[in-house]
Amino acid sequence: MNVSSAASIASSLSQARVADAVSTLVLKKALELQAQQAAQLIAALPQTAPSAPAHLGQNIDVRV
Repeated sequence: MNVSSAASIASSLSQARVADAVSTLVLKKALELQAQQAAQLIAALPQTAPSAPAHLGQNIDVRV
């Protein structure tokens, strides 16, 4: 292996590391934006009162 091929390999590895770091940062930013949008959607849901009285749905009648 000569010096020029070693330098070429080192340069390629360095570029790959930079590309991986950039990809990771873009992914993190996209995940943060999605989390913010999901939180906004949840906050925008209307708060509704229960339509049935509280005592309904507490018991199950089982007959054989």
